[in-house]
Amino acid sequence: MKELLLAELIKRSKEELKELEAAADANLKFATDQEFKAESKYDTRALVASYLASAEAKRVEELKLDIQILESVDLGASARFHEVNIGALVELAHQGQNRFYFLIPTAGGTLLKIEDKAVLVVSVFSPIGDAVLGLKKGDEFEVQAPKELRTYQVIDFI
Repeated sequence: MKELLLAELIKRSKEELKELEAAADANLKFATDQEFKAESKYDTRALVASYLASAEAKRVEELKLDIQILESVDLGASARFHEVNIGALVELAHQGQNRFYFLIPTAGGTLLKIEDKAVLVVSVFSPIGDAVLGLKKGDEFEVQAPKELRTYQVIDFI
């Protein structure tokens, strides 16, 4: 199941990268096209397109790094060390509800549905991701949410 989750995240990231590269290229062409040269000091179309192309180019590099990170995630670390680690699929209980979380270094906040299970991708840099690292089955931990202190229990992980 973890392999499917990781493959889906990589696929989504590569699709986003392809779209973003095309958008950045289009904005760069627009920004440098002589036809759209500023007609007055108030005509900022090319300047805005240039800023947008620059931001998109930066995001392209970030996405490429994210993909490299995703492709290097070790899905077996939790099994080897017998504790929650990067690449773990964790079942947590909170207020009588069990939910699944996929712990990786990037793409946090993504919601995936695999084998009829909703799985939230959680970055290890998020409060819940950081708190659950190194725990074992049955361990409890707390995370400060904006309005309350939440208590979770590790039910299982693979």
